[in-house]
Amino acid sequence: MELLLGREAFLRLAEALDEPARVAFRPNDGKGFRVAGTLAAVPWSSYGHYLNERPAFTFDPLFHQGAYYVQEPSSMFVEQALRVCGSPRKVLDLCAAPGGKSTLIRSCLPPESLLVSNEPVKLRAQVLVENMQKWGHPATVVTNNYPADFGGALPGYFDVIAVDAPCSGEGMFRKDNPALEEWSTDNVMACASRQRTIVKDVWPALAEGGYLIYSTCTYNTEENERNVMWMCRELGAELVEIPVDAAWSITGSLCDELSGPVYRFLPHLTEGEGFFLALLRKTAPALQGQRRTKPVVLPKLKEPALQWLAPRPEGWRMWQSGDQQWAIDGWHAASVGQLLSALKVLSAGVDLATVKGRKLQPLQGLALSHCCCTDAFPRVAVEGEEALAYLRRQSLTLPPSTPRGYVLLTWQGQPLGFVNNLGAHANNLYPQNWKIRSGYTTVIDNKFVERIG
Repeated sequence: MELLLGREAFLRLAEALDEPARVAFRPNDGKGFRVAGTLAAVPWSSYGHYLNERPAFTFDPLFHQGAYYVQEPSSMFVEQALRVCGSPRKVLDLCAAPGGKSTLIRSCLPPESLLVSNEPVKLRAQVLVENMQKWGHPATVVTNNYPADFGGALPGYFDVIAVDAPCSGEGMFRKDNPALEEWSTDNVMACASRQRTIVKDVWPALAEGGYLIYSTCTYNTEENERNVMWMCRELGAELVEIPVDAAWSITGSLCDELSGPVYRFLPHLTEGEGFFLALLRKTAPALQGQRRTKPVVLPKLKEPALQWLAPRPEGWRMWQSGDQQWAIDGWHAASVGQLLSALKVLSAGVDLATVKGRKLQPLQGLALSHCCCTDAFPRVAVEGEEALAYLRRQSLTLPPSTPRGYVLLTWQGQPLGFVNNLGAHANNLYPQNWKIRSGYTTVIDNKFVERIG
């Protein structure tokens, strides 16, 4: 880094890495949340704000309701790249877990766009499903596939592909000790090679003229500028400029061989971690003769589940896997059908219900969806410790006047989740793998987001 930056800048970087990392978050405007108070804004983000300290997010019910997402501030620059991409119809976030960039991308896209969030590692993919369901937007699909699965089955399918590539993690050194312990020059070169393979495998799935958002959280040029040069030379791509404000103190290329626009965030200049981003446009024609599959035809969603959702102009369609049902906006039915036939889909649209014989049991994804018709269920407001007990998946006792059956619990007026009220007690339907496991017992009512209206 001293060779790349020069002695003086390197010393400033080293000093910055000894300082605590800044904490930032984005409120979920899709659910009507906004920033409370006068917190400092992340300059390159329409949504992001800095916090003065790191609260106990785990014990804030609003966090579990999807009211906000905690995200590293530099990576919010993805929003600026998306602005250049226009209004894409189909977007792929290829390496999406745990979901920070996917929730940001979904917030930036037009309502009619479809976002596919993918994670090839199964355990990480389950975390991605959880976070996307909490964010609550219905035009989202979560998949568990390798890059080559997209390139082979869906030629020219996506208008934008975001690749936040697995990297050596140099930008995470001050907040992630394992990244520091695992670092070596051999690992840097192995990461650079793996990144090229990832991009090469998914490249056929990008439409001609489509955009690739390539990013890493590392500093070296092998994983950044030199990989970008390889993409332009070998795959058929050109760098695209992103308008930036000089006050943001974003650094350009640190590689003499590359003079095109790339964007670096260095902690001694910007308030965030190390981050690199390049926006590329595909100039090569789409490959022909790739494998295509017959789309899955999705039937219309029927009662009683239909009344659980807000109406859609194109209606609602249904996809069922085993005993679980999802609701798909009719606008995206054909696209989702194509994805279902080609990929391993973990979640699509609204995570609606589990089939219990002839009955349907509503699921947590429905409770947290933008589209949940909350008037379809009796509602009971819970207080602080009751909310924490629910999030621990403990049994609850509801007021005697509460109707039996499925009841929607609320916290501060917003859906928290479902219980099945049996009278003497209520069965907690919060997902087992989402529950709070810490022994901490006090709800932290963080006051930095608020509901609009």
